[in-house]
Amino acid sequence: MATIEECRAALEKLSDTMRNADGSVRAAAAQDRSVSCHLTDLDITFAGRLRDGRIEVLDTLPGPPATKAQIRLAMSGDDLVAMVDGRLHFARAWGAGRVRLEAGLRDLIRLRKLL
Repeated sequence: MATIEECRAALEKLSDTMRNADGSVRAAAAQDRSVSCHLTDLDITFAGRLRDGRIEVLDTLPGPPATKAQIRLAMSGDDLVAMVDGRLHFARAWGAGRVRLEAGLRDLIRLRKLL
């Protein structure tokens, strides 16, 4: 099972990848939105913002998110690490129910460029 530190490092790696992206991927990541990522197996939530092409983790909270972020992810820590490392494809994991993504329609349309 992935540790909290490994999951935080995976989010940092994802953030670096998004910041260094070009074109439509960069534009999709450039929005300013609140974000939460609930790791179901660790029962913690990383809360922060998607801003300037980066994910800024502002807090690590126990349990599911207490407030509703504009973009919400839920998955196991192992799945987060595997997706960021390229061993698990987001669309396949989402289709199999291993990853949940909740956001408004406009955000979903923008985010599909990142996936």
